[in-house]
Parts: sequence; C-alpha cells; structure tokens
Amino acid sequence: MQPTDFAKHLTDYLSSYLPGQRGMSAHTIRSYRDTFSLFLGFCKDVKNVRIEKFTLSKFNSTLIEEFLRWLEIERGNSVATRNQRLAAIHAFCRYVQTEEPGQLLLCQRNLAIPFKKQPKTHIQYLSAQELTGIFAKPNLNTQTGRRDLLLLSLLYDTGARVSELIDLKVRDVRLDDFPVVKLHGKGNKIRQVPLMKKTAALLKNYIAENRLDVPEKGDCPLFFNRQRQKLTRPGITYILQKYTDGNKVTPHVLRHSKAMHLLQAGVNIVYIRDLLGHVDIATTETYARADTEMKRTALEKTYKDLTPSGTPTWNSDSDLMAWLHNLG
Repeated sequence: MQPTDFAKHLTDYLSSYLPGQRGMSAHTIRSYRDTFSLFLGFCKDVKNVRIEKFTLSKFNSTLIEEFLRWLEIERGNSVATRNQRLAAIHAFCRYVQTEEPGQLLLCQRNLAIPFKKQPKTHIQYLSAQELTGIFAKPNLNTQTGRRDLLLLSLLYDTGARVSELIDLKVRDVRLDDFPVVKLHGKGNKIRQVPLMKKTAALLKNYIAENRLDVPEKGDCPLFFNRQRQKLTRPGITYILQKYTDGNKVTPHVLRHSKAMHLLQAGVNIVYIRDLLGHVDIATTETYARADTEMKRTALEKTYKDLTPSGTPTWNSDSDLMAWLHNLG
C-alpha cells in the first residue's frame, strides 16, 4: 500500500524538519507527536476513519474543530491544553502549505481556527520563608538527602524549567571563580546562568561524592536514578513534594518564585527575562503585573478613605458648567 500524502508529510515533519531544520528539542517534538497521536486516535475511534487511508484533503477545519471539542468535553482538557494542541496543528499546517502549494487554501482555513481566550491565572509562588522551610527538610546525613537539597536549590537558583534541569549534563557545569551552569532551553537556545556561592558549594560536593569529576563523565546526566539514567519530570516532582507536606507544589512554582523574588528585589525585568530564557519580554511582564496587583490589594486593605461622603458632584455646579461651555 502506498503511503498517503498526510502520512508522508507528517513523518518528514516530525523526523526531519523539526529536529533538523528547526532544531527543536526532543521535548517539543514529543509534544507535537503526542498531539497527532491523539488526533489520529480520535479519527480512528470516534470518526471511524482508517488511518492508513487518511489524506490531507480530510485534514480540514471541520474535523480539527471536532477534535478540539472532543479534547475539552470527552478528555476534560483545559483551555491551555486545547490551545497547545491547536498550536501544534497550526505549525504543521504552515509546513504543509510550503510543501504542497495545492493545499494552500485548506491549510489557511485550518490556520484560521482561533485559540480560545484563557482565564487569567494566579501566579503561584513561594515566599522566602516557605522556601527556607523546604530547603531545611532534606536529611543531609544521607546521600539522597544531599542530592535532593542540591536539586531543589539548583532548580530555584537558576530559575530553570524542569526539562532544562533534566537535560543538564556534567559538562554543563563550570565551578571556577565565577560558577555557572549552561541550560539548554526551548528551541535549543542556550543560556549561561550564574550560581550563588552556597549552591555552587553544594554542587561541587555532589560532583565529588558521585565521582563525576573525571573527563569521561562529562556527558553523563547531572541528576540520575538508580539505573544511572537521567531523572524524569514525575521523578523531580515527587522529590519536591516529599518536602512540601503534601501540598501540590510543582517544580515550575520554584521558577515562578525566583522570578517574583528578583522582581521584588528591584532587579531589572530585562535581566529577569534573560535569566528565565523568555523570548518575549511580555511573558516576563506577567510577573510585574502580578506583583503590582498584590501591592494594590495590600494598599486597599490598609487605605483609609478620607474623602467626605458629602462631596458635591461637579456636573451639578452651574457656574463650573457655564465656564466650561464658554471655554468651548
């Protein structure tokens, strides 16, 4: 059986275009792959479409919109997840329209499917006191406890995404007079993040204790499990939640905490953007808006209204109204 045009383009897109020409990370490619796995599963199980006969001509806006509704209603996905899946579909359509000009109209109709507006979410972050409490809990008399303290400290100190921490290799660490770690961010963008002295000291001891300070260990993962494989996202989440008294604190909360603490300390938002690896400063400004809103709420709680309740309304003042009229 000859492969369909959809199968050919999707295979080339995921296996060649994204990693080769776009330089996308493995994490991003997996996310795109998962989107199309869900989509094809929907086509097969819900729409009774034979996957081996699915063509680009069937990949239309009506079917995609039905898939998006199915995600929200049947799978209970959030608006954010729905939009993430649509973004992956949009990206594939942009690729197809350059490869298959004859499908330009179909692709543009798919690209016209709008994203849903998301409700504004409260940025969850921890206070300095809460973080101090968490960092005091690992048992430093055990090797696991020492690793956990370093992992949590490094996650907060660098403001790293959990995927960036997972991908850290021993060679990404530099512990000279100006200790830094090299983080591999979205789109294979690399940034150097300085370390505080205490975190650098923990890291130096960890590397020595685990015998990672030899050249042949340079490509080994910095954090690993019992099988010497790099830790997973659920694994890091589990480590964090061990020390948060059952509260569902995610690793991303430590990233939020770092950003908010820097902002409250008066650090320029441009530096915060560079530290976090944001492409657009508008993303970083979310923290500034959240901080401003918290300050406004605090002021309202302490503010005393000194304006008398009997203040006259300006538009009932006939002399003032006449003066304004003559001014015009």
